[in-house]
Amino acid sequence: MSDARSVATKRTLVAATMQVIREQGIGAISARSIATAGSVNQALVFYHFGSVEGLVAQACLESTAERVALLEPRLAAVTTFGGLVEVAGRLHAEEREAGNVTVLAQVLAGSHANPTLAEAVGRSLALWNEQVRATLQRLLAGSPVAEVLDADALTDLVSATFVGLELMEPTRSREDVVSGALAGIGRLAAALDDLGPVSRRALRSVLRSTP
Repeated sequence: MSDARSVATKRTLVAATMQVIREQGIGAISARSIATAGSVNQALVFYHFGSVEGLVAQACLESTAERVALLEPRLAAVTTFGGLVEVAGRLHAEEREAGNVTVLAQVLAGSHANPTLAEAVGRSLALWNEQVRATLQRLLAGSPVAEVLDADALTDLVSATFVGLELMEPTRSREDVVSGALAGIGRLAAALDDLGPVSRRALRSVLRSTP
């Protein structure tokens, strides 16, 4: 098989894998379901990736890397906490529509007792976390809450929340909860952004004296 044809086949298999996970969930994944979605011979799954798990792991990594690459310049442009919340809201809507985080969330759900998938999830989350952590560290620098909020802990919380939402059923009530939560966080972020020098010093003093 030529290199160009091999690359094209791998792309087809990865795309088919993501399609099955988005539409049917990780439980529906098999060489047959992937081959059907991609209109290829199922033997190609094993020829190119060694196993179904190997293909799912690659699909998870590729879909995450693709989304993170698109997110990076948007996060780099964020200069306020309010701006970060705004980006988070748009990202949540976009990812839910595209189903890309669903792939990561579903692979996470299927990674228990599966080292191949667990490693892929860990590497994928690290890609997300790297971008989120850099943004939080930049925004927290000089902030009155920097001494009580740890960027690493906040990053883990953001990632866990984002992926956890995708594991829940897509109900209207869930979207109402998410929208309400983002609105509340947005108001808090706006308040932090609008603090003047005196208010910042006062808040920093209070936080330092809080046990």
